[in-house]
Amino acid sequence: MCDSKKKYFNRYLGGICVFGSIVFHTGNAAAVELTANLGLAYREYTESASFAQQEGGGFSFTAQGELREKWNDDNTVLTVLPFYRQDEMDEERSHGDIRQLDLIHSANNWEYQVGIGKVFWGVAESSHLVDVINQTDSIESLDGEEKLGQPLIRVGHFFDSGAISFFVLPYFRERTFPGESGRLRFSMVVDTDNPEYESAQEEKHIDYAARLQKNIESVDIGLSYFDGTARMPLFTPDFTANTLRPFYPLMKQTGLDVQYTGDKWLWKLEAIYRDLSFDNYAAEVGGFEYTIPGVANTNIELGLIAEYHYDSRGDVVDAPFQDDIFAGARLVFNDLDAECLVGGYYDRNNQSKSFLLEFTLRMSNNMQLNVEAQAFSNIDRLDPFYDFRNDDFIEAEFKYFF
Repeated sequence: MCDSKKKYFNRYLGGICVFGSIVFHTGNAAAVELTANLGLAYREYTESASFAQQEGGGFSFTAQGELREKWNDDNTVLTVLPFYRQDEMDEERSHGDIRQLDLIHSANNWEYQVGIGKVFWGVAESSHLVDVINQTDSIESLDGEEKLGQPLIRVGHFFDSGAISFFVLPYFRERTFPGESGRLRFSMVVDTDNPEYESAQEEKHIDYAARLQKNIESVDIGLSYFDGTARMPLFTPDFTANTLRPFYPLMKQTGLDVQYTGDKWLWKLEAIYRDLSFDNYAAEVGGFEYTIPGVANTNIELGLIAEYHYDSRGDVVDAPFQDDIFAGARLVFNDLDAECLVGGYYDRNNQSKSFLLEFTLRMSNNMQLNVEAQAFSNIDRLDPFYDFRNDDFIEAEFKYFF
């Protein structure tokens, strides 16, 4: 982040801290919760790197804290959630972030939020098309689940079986990418120090968003709208420096997410329409999860998952799932306090395949084991994941909570 960006971001952050300090000193504090966790992970890549300078396996260390303070009869909540990772393989993956630093106040069916927040939209398992508020922290995970904290102002109103929220997003966070020595990167390294923007205001462009949520018996419906800077950049190659320069266009997105909850069935749909100055397209992901409780008269719960992805643009770099099927299974071991997700993606156009495994075991009140694995098979040259074709890995992480 260059100096001008740091100054702008720090001014916003300073304003939050001043506002929080005023509320803290004038409110009646009721409860303070302070938790933290430390993690040590080792990741091993099973194949030789595709590009020079890339490293093999190695260790990384994480630290995350959370402070939550409530007052005014728990109607006002201050949350602070810092995160840091130190990685021995990739200096770009060594980074810190304020995942959350916000104040939320509730009164008379209204809710007000200001600060750096985390907002999640979506219902699908394999991709979250409608989730557009927070920027993806892509050096943390390939699946896009990890997000950077987003500066925001939100006003929400709750009514019978629903809610509506309005967002003002005064600062844009650039996407993170692996460095030259990192794995799961493109053949040309992304030059994160020199991004380009369609807006003349660059990262200071003010974005707006709104979302309506409604529950109708067993159906949950979300209708959203976003107008601002796209979170996923396009890339311009710089052959002199052998880098990719990210370009962040402006976009308007209308999104729909629907989930039907039955006795054993979950039916899910996410659909978007995006309007950019140079293109417009539609995309959707939909499918089901069927739960089988008490497998073979045990306390194991099995969920069978199937989802289909469609993107009207076809085979383009920033549409990784354009005619793809995801199939997987979720196992919940209730006796062990453990959960496992296994699954795979199949590209119907070029027969490329990728597989994933996520396993979590709570070993005690203070210890947790996480295992993650990713594998690629028969990746076509035109597939967006072609540069990751040799980046199969398995990672084990121990976390200690206190």
